[in-house]
Amino acid sequence: MINKIWYLSQIKLFDRVEASDMAVIDEGTRHTRFRKNTIIQSPDMHRTGLYFVKEGALRLYIINAEGKQFTVGILGKGSTFGEVESFSLGTEGVYVETLEDTLVCSISSEQFEAFIAGRPEMMKRVMRILSDNLNLKNKMLEKMALGTVKEKVIFLLLHLSEEFGVPEDGYLRIELPLSHQEIGHMIGATRESVTVAVHELAEERVLRTGRKSVAIDTLAAQAYVS
Repeated sequence: MINKIWYLSQIKLFDRVEASDMAVIDEGTRHTRFRKNTIIQSPDMHRTGLYFVKEGALRLYIINAEGKQFTVGILGKGSTFGEVESFSLGTEGVYVETLEDTLVCSISSEQFEAFIAGRPEMMKRVMRILSDNLNLKNKMLEKMALGTVKEKVIFLLLHLSEEFGVPEDGYLRIELPLSHQEIGHMIGATRESVTVAVHELAEERVLRTGRKSVAIDTLAAQAYVS
């Protein structure tokens, strides 16, 4: 139980919750491990309740009429998604897929509604997360629909660097193994066009690449897409 409560304390929604309240939450949670590339939600396989990423990473995306995938969010450790009776965190109607082996904690809608009753501070946090999720979703959709392949690559990697970046010689190395094909799926582009864009950005020293690894100069990248 102590280990489960420690995991819960790492979730952004619960980072200031009292230990006694954490024990209440823990009683109602369920833990599930998913292997890499597992689709854990789709428009036809809708989930209710709240879900918390404890380990790993998830990609949220939609598929347009032509079959292209467009990423609308990347969730790392400490992130929350799902919906309950009183609110939705903006993940209904999307695909949710693991980018690596991932541990997810879930709580039912009824249990969470009972928990936040009489806890206004918790509801304020929920509303902040909802606002952040919606803003990011709108930005991602705009960039993925209108940007060039290079702009899409940079915007995606900038976002990933915020969640998974590790400082390394003036760059942020993204701690996710990403092939050009996987990046292409995330931005709705072909592997070949991603390869060309990444090569050009590496020559411009905006990116530094290795085998299934990439690091980004965030200042140069932000200037590129501003």
